[in-house]
Amino acid sequence: MSDDKPLSEDDKALFRDAIGDVKSVANDKAPDSKAKPRARVKSTQSDNRSVMEELLSELSESDLLETGEHLSYTAPGVQRGVLRKLKSGKYAIQAEIDLHGMNLQTAKQELSAFLVECQHRRLLCVRIIHGKGRKNADQAPRMKPAVNQWLQSNKKILAFCSARSNDGGTGAVYALLKRVSD
Repeated sequence: MSDDKPLSEDDKALFRDAIGDVKSVANDKAPDSKAKPRARVKSTQSDNRSVMEELLSELSESDLLETGEHLSYTAPGVQRGVLRKLKSGKYAIQAEIDLHGMNLQTAKQELSAFLVECQHRRLLCVRIIHGKGRKNADQAPRMKPAVNQWLQSNKKILAFCSARSNDGGTGAVYALLKRVSD
């Protein structure tokens, strides 16, 4: 609606009379009248349950068809996309250890030494073969749950999950190790 005509002095005076005294404003932002909601801490148990549901919902059909329990874990702060890539085999396996035939004490020592050596060599992705524990039908598997527990409590581990079927399926896990800082 601008004609680009300069205003006459009479028009300017009329405008000033209509507006009155004008004060300069230091802050041109309107105050936020809405109070921000306080942060609430959710129940740890419900958080853990929702994380487990999300992890389990990401299982592929081949994971569901294969007998045995699928293992999956991410350390706090690790993005879910990292676990998704690990599950799909997108990280190159740089070393592996086979715990078949070992008793639990020996397996724990060997696994611990293996993880220390891998970190020392700056390896990031490894495969740990623990077996499915189906040799004795009347006994529950022992090595697989032990490996699951050991890895979850090991500070060197960022994430792990059961391997794809061509890499051992639920009888092995892929594990991502933390980088060693210099």
